[in-house]
Amino acid sequence: MGLTEWAYTLSESLLSDPLPRRWSHSLGVAKRARSLSPILGGDAELLEAAAVLHDIGYSPAVAATGFHPLDGARFLRDQEGANERVVRLVAHHSCALLEAEERGLRQELESEFELERPDLVDALLYCDMTTTPDGTPATPAERLDEIVQRYGPDTIVGRFIQRAAPEIHAASKRIGDRMADVSVGGQPM
Repeated sequence: MGLTEWAYTLSESLLSDPLPRRWSHSLGVAKRARSLSPILGGDAELLEAAAVLHDIGYSPAVAATGFHPLDGARFLRDQEGANERVVRLVAHHSCALLEAEERGLRQELESEFELERPDLVDALLYCDMTTTPDGTPATPAERLDEIVQRYGPDTIVGRFIQRAAPEIHAASKRIGDRMADVSVGGQPM
């Protein structure tokens, strides 16, 4: 079984029944990842696998600390023996260090999981922050507004996402610029 096939099967088994909306979101994020293949080169499959797995830490079968990037990455590492790069992308997706800081878990996240290459971190962040909870496309601004509305501005998630907004916009611009370069004859990473 290939990396992406394994990732889809695992993510579906953990999310589709208990959290169908989260499963729809994960499918949308993976679809967005596939759309970035012109700039990903040999890392296209890796990013798609991380994209479909990025939220498995929400699964009741996986959740331990309540911080889904850490829970998902630990599960992938400890229970699945997953590809180390996929694990690192899941651990650090969408400015996870900032949320970990809000939760008092930054030290754990940093000490257990190295950062993946910045261009791939940007790509996964872009995919997540341009996909609604239902799996449809959105702008980063729409997605940020939706998250703040859903969680509230004074919650852990609300505070974290507002702090992360500048980096989310910057990463989205970097990915958009790279896609534009490739469409006019540039090369993938």
